[in-house]
Amino acid sequence: MSFLLGGFLFRREGVELNEHAVADPDQVALLQTNEQNITERRKLGFFSCGNGNVIDDCWRCDPNWHMNRKRLADCGMGFGSNATGGRDGRFYVVTDPTDEDMEFPKSGTLRHAVIQVEPLWIIFKRDMVITLKQELIMNSYKTIDARGANVHVANGACITIQGITHVIVHGLHIHDCIRTGNAMVRSSPSHYGMRNMSDGDAVSIYASSHIWIDHNSLSKCADGLVDVVMGSTAVTISNNHLTHHNEVKQKY
Repeated sequence: MSFLLGGFLFRREGVELNEHAVADPDQVALLQTNEQNITERRKLGFFSCGNGNVIDDCWRCDPNWHMNRKRLADCGMGFGSNATGGRDGRFYVVTDPTDEDMEFPKSGTLRHAVIQVEPLWIIFKRDMVITLKQELIMNSYKTIDARGANVHVANGACITIQGITHVIVHGLHIHDCIRTGNAMVRSSPSHYGMRNMSDGDAVSIYASSHIWIDHNSLSKCADGLVDVVMGSTAVTISNNHLTHHNEVKQKY
């Protein structure tokens, strides 16, 4: 298993990778990172708005970035750089911060958005604090894009990425996550089931691939902040602010 965390490469042998595993990911990531650095810096030029962060420079230099939000999907680096999230789908606007029904989520809520089968680029109508009563079980091909709004996932359950692929999470404040579980939770429009007690991580990534966690603020959770486990592969964790915690990351 290999993934990129804060610019450092990690690899663990002897882990059975899932069907989406990349071949020789260390070399792929090193070559891709080098090529993208060179390409992006050339495009920026001398009179550039760039700040030296290749991911930021990729989209922030466009003053109308909010008109082309899906450009973000082309800005990834490292092992998770091919994560498309919801790039090929429609926009879904979260208008309701509540989380009242885990089996039949209300339309307009974040939970209703992330369980859909189709690719979705999820944005937020306004600033909001979302207190999840149970784990937010995501489905494949989703982008959670909180740019332009101050969105907190706080004081409740947090995000679980399990057995899926192509997910981007950008711009959230995730904090004060607690252990939840022993409840029925929907994971897709056609399935819900009993969830055991969660660990209380900010972001838990289990047996998943092509995942990019970028520009989030993570703090003060019951267990770790980011867990990347059970053979997850092609994962990039970049530009996140991790504070007030002794167990930032776990991988195996």
